[in-house]
Amino acid sequence: MNITIEKNEKYNLVKVNEEKLTSMVAPDLKAQILYLHTQEYKPMIIDMTNVQYCDSSGLSAILVGNRLCREANLNFILAGVQDHVRKLITISQLTNVLSLIPTLNEAIDLVFMEDVEKQLNKEH
Repeated sequence: MNITIEKNEKYNLVKVNEEKLTSMVAPDLKAQILYLHTQEYKPMIIDMTNVQYCDSSGLSAILVGNRLCREANLNFILAGVQDHVRKLITISQLTNVLSLIPTLNEAIDLVFMEDVEKQLNKEH
């Protein structure tokens, strides 16, 4: 398993350190997403920067994470999605379902901006 987890105050980061997100890696990714989600309800960022190829099992693991976070009203963000994976997401007609952000830093910024927005809405 070549997946690293980073727990932060405002979000959880799952970094996929594999070039191929296939049936060999997808079960581990899904298990890590499920584990994190049951431990603490925080927005989740999946860093896909290293992933050059994704098959249906990889996409399925991503969709499980997306569904869990959506049901808990939390962000689920894919950061650094490479061209081939982006094409698969587009062909699968999931561009309106999944949140794709160009870089990890932009994804982190989005989590913090939305947290500030939630705090401001609570005050009003």
